[in-house]
Amino acid sequence: MKDNHKSKIPFTSYDLGWVILCIGMAIGSGIVLMPIQIGLKGVWVFLFSILLSYPAIYLLQNLYLRTLSETKECDNYTGIITQYLGKNWGIALGIIYFLMLLTGILGYSLAITYDGASYLKTFGLTNKTLSDSFWFPLIILSLLVFIASQGEKILFKISGPMVIIKFGIILILGFFMIPHWNFDNIKAMPDLLSFTRDVFLTLPFTLYSILFVQILNPMNIAYRKVENNKEIAIYRAIRTNRIAYFVLAVGVLFYAFSFTFSISYEQAVSAFEQNISALAIAAQVIPGSTVKVMATLLNIFSLITAFLGIYLGIHESIKGIIVNIISRFIPNNKISNKLLDILIGIFVILSLSIWVSTKFPVLLVFQLAGPLYGIVACLIPVYLVYKVDSLQKYKKYSSIYIAFFGLLLCISPFLKLFEWNKDV
Repeated sequence: MKDNHKSKIPFTSYDLGWVILCIGMAIGSGIVLMPIQIGLKGVWVFLFSILLSYPAIYLLQNLYLRTLSETKECDNYTGIITQYLGKNWGIALGIIYFLMLLTGILGYSLAITYDGASYLKTFGLTNKTLSDSFWFPLIILSLLVFIASQGEKILFKISGPMVIIKFGIILILGFFMIPHWNFDNIKAMPDLLSFTRDVFLTLPFTLYSILFVQILNPMNIAYRKVENNKEIAIYRAIRTNRIAYFVLAVGVLFYAFSFTFSISYEQAVSAFEQNISALAIAAQVIPGSTVKVMATLLNIFSLITAFLGIYLGIHESIKGIIVNIISRFIPNNKISNKLLDILIGIFVILSLSIWVSTKFPVLLVFQLAGPLYGIVACLIPVYLVYKVDSLQKYKKYSSIYIAFFGLLLCISPFLKLFEWNKDV
């Protein structure tokens, strides 16, 4: 499509809805967990990690979305890969895609349950921690899955106001934190070996701070359904991705630095040991009810909208794998999509409720997810560009950097083995 034709494509409320959902997907683990990691590792580690990751995030999401957009049919990730590489590769890479999304939804389910229970107790609404019970996460997760399963237009109405409020809170809370800045919280530059190790360990957190790759395929599928012209659908999806990225980069960086200067190393360790986010610990230690209320709203809204966004991806992923298997035995037109949707929803609710009871450390979940994001968001798109003839037009020098960043993500959690300090 020529550039003069692209300029005539209007930016609609539907596009705005997807921009908001992308921002809502990104403002989740990065906002509520990244300040703890920065507090543990130091600002210098954070700065270098940002320089490595933020350019890579823009490049990898752009390439990822373009590789997903080129297929004739566009129903789910497994189906897209199948069109490029065949059914066996489709299900193999579909499982890896599922595992990537799984780590995200596991992390968010833990954070929603434990932070929600922490806030209820902090504000005196309960006398005990409800996260210890089985019914509390079951109710919370059932409600969220029900909302997410209603489709993107319902999500626009529910997530939209939450995302707008929480992004506004990010900017306001960033300014509110300025009087609490204490530059003594900036740790000295570590030795080169520790610095390199900690940069790699921090990469997943800076990656998650503005990453919304989990929702790009559901968004791509949605645009292909509402837009008959494939080229226009691709353009609208790419435009949405670009707008959401730049809005996030500016807002999140300002907030992250402001929050980091306000939280001491000891408070970061305390949050890590309690398995709660930096915002939950801030509500306990920073005076003033306004800050507490804003931190609470930001944390809860961030986790809810991120959960709703990633559920679209996890549902699409599970469905793609099931359809890939079943279609080997019966025709696609005999598969009941409605029944599949209901069964997937029930399976996700029960599985997550059981998972939450394990009390697995939230930070560790996101660190272990690094290799999966490196494979799915970086290495697979680059492989497709070099393997598939129709995608070789995207073969550029930037694809080499994307592959390099993917390899860094793949090795990042293994450096945890060399982290001898028990406090971190």
